[in-house]
Amino acid sequence: MKNLNMEKVSRLIDIAVEEDYGSGDPTSELTIPANAKGKAYIITREEIIVSGMAVVKETLKRYDRRLKLKVFKRDGQRANVADRLAVIEGPIRSMLSAERVVLNFLQRLCGVATMTYKYVHAVRGTKAKIYDTRKTIPGWRELDKYAVRCGKGHNHRYNLSEAVMFKDNHVAQISKNLSLKLRELVAKAKKIKTVKFICVEVDHVDDQLNYVLEIPGIDVVLLDNMGQWQYKHAVAMRNKMCGDKPLLEASGGITLNNVRQIALCGVDRISIGAITHSAVSVDIGLDREF
Repeated sequence: MKNLNMEKVSRLIDIAVEEDYGSGDPTSELTIPANAKGKAYIITREEIIVSGMAVVKETLKRYDRRLKLKVFKRDGQRANVADRLAVIEGPIRSMLSAERVVLNFLQRLCGVATMTYKYVHAVRGTKAKIYDTRKTIPGWRELDKYAVRCGKGHNHRYNLSEAVMFKDNHVAQISKNLSLKLRELVAKAKKIKTVKFICVEVDHVDDQLNYVLEIPGIDVVLLDNMGQWQYKHAVAMRNKMCGDKPLLEASGGITLNNVRQIALCGVDRISIGAITHSAVSVDIGLDREF
C-alpha cells in the first residue's frame, strides 16, 4: 500500500491544531500539575479498519515532543469493539490538549477506510475493483485517498492533471462528428506527460459505446448511471469487439445494496463517491489510565 505523503498533510495538521488550541488550554493547566505524566489508550467502540496512525503521531508532536505513541493496530488492519489501537505516554496536560484533534483525524480516516472495506468485501469473488473519486473534503484529498487504500480500495485520479476524462459535458461539446473528433483528442491526450490514463464517459450503450470502442488509446470507459442489463450489454459488446480492454467502469447510483449485483455484470471497476463524501466518522475514544 502506498504510504501517506506527510508533506501534503502537514499544513492541514497545523491548521487543525491552531483552530482547536487557540492561545492555550486553561482547563488542563488549572487541573493537571505541570510535571504529571501518564498514559492513555486509543480505543475503538465499534468494528473498524484502522487508518491514520501516522497522522496521530505527527499531531502529538505539535503539542509536545515528549508525547510518545505506541501502535497496536497498524493502518489497514481490522479492529474489533473495545480493541486498543494505540497508547499515548507522556505529559498529561499535553495529552489532553491534543485529544480532540487526534480523535477528529482518526475517527474520520477510520470512517472512510471502514466504509471502503464494506464495498470491497461486498464484491469479493468478482473481478471488480472499488475506486474512489475526487469527491473529497477540500484540503483532505491526500488523507481521504490514503484511507481508501487502507480499506483495500483503489484511487482514481488524484487531481485533474493526472488523467484526461471526457465526461458528459465535454462530450456534449463535441457531439457532432463525435467519433472523428474524439479520436483526434485522444491522440493529443496521449502526448501529455502528466496524463496517466484516458477515460471516456458513455451514457448510452447502443448510441455511444460502439463508437468509443473503435477509438484506439482509450484506457477506461465510464458507464454512467446505467441499469444492470446495460452493464451486461456493455461488457458483452466490449468483449466481442476488443477483448478485455479498455476497462469498463460503473459509476453513479451505487450503494451497498446493489454493488455486488453490478460487479457480477462483469465490469472491471466501480467508482463510488460515497466512500469519501458520505463516510461517517467512527466511534473512537481516548481512555486515560489512572
